[in-house]
Amino acid sequence: MTQRLKSLLETPYFGNFIMGVIIFNAILLGLETSQTIMSRAGGLIMFLDRLCLAVFVTEIVAKLIAYRFRFFRDGWNIFDFLIVAISLIPVTQGFSALRALRILRVLRLVSTAPRLRRVVEGLISALPGMASVFALMALIFYVAAVIATKLFGLTFPEWFGTLARSGYSLFQIMTLESWSMGIVRPVMEIYPLAWMFFVPFIMVTTFAVVNLLVGLIVNSMQDAHHEETNAETGAYREDVTDRLLSIEKQLDALLEQQKR
Repeated sequence: MTQRLKSLLETPYFGNFIMGVIIFNAILLGLETSQTIMSRAGGLIMFLDRLCLAVFVTEIVAKLIAYRFRFFRDGWNIFDFLIVAISLIPVTQGFSALRALRILRVLRLVSTAPRLRRVVEGLISALPGMASVFALMALIFYVAAVIATKLFGLTFPEWFGTLARSGYSLFQIMTLESWSMGIVRPVMEIYPLAWMFFVPFIMVTTFAVVNLLVGLIVNSMQDAHHEETNAETGAYREDVTDRLLSIEKQLDALLEQQKR
């Protein structure tokens, strides 16, 4: 019974069914944000939403029965379990804000779609390298914020009056959001040489450090893809080897029969 249930859970058809339910549930949760639609078909939408939740709960229970404690050895299973558990929290007056967390069920699409899962695994594997880049960026921001506060704080206190304000303004400049007309050009009206500070800051943070982060993520995704490809190649090689051994045994048996 357990083996049959495990085989069913591992079939592509079951995975595609769960993926379809997740997408359908995401559409329902989006429809719930429309007062017009809810006034007309709110009862039906809520019923279908509970039906989708029942499917998710049934899936988790089936996996717990099939895999037992091995279920919690897989990080993606724990992720699915937590998402469904959050959805089961009763929506009372004290927990009304948790109702919005039901949209987290859409994130289950990550665990069911191999390509999305590969992207997330690449991001996770890139975290150690990203931590070093973030530390470097924090150091650059701290030095630049101190310099900006010293240079422009008295004249432009709303942007550079404190270390925190300078850091926020520099972050806005790094994102290139209204950095020229909004901040830098007004500063240059008082300090014409201010570009000598802001332009190198943009070059270092926006074009160098951020691209370094992108490169780390891309390399990690490529490594994850290579590992998955190698694993599939190894599994295929083992399967071919097993088949060749089986054929060899059959040939040996036929030779033995002919000798007799």
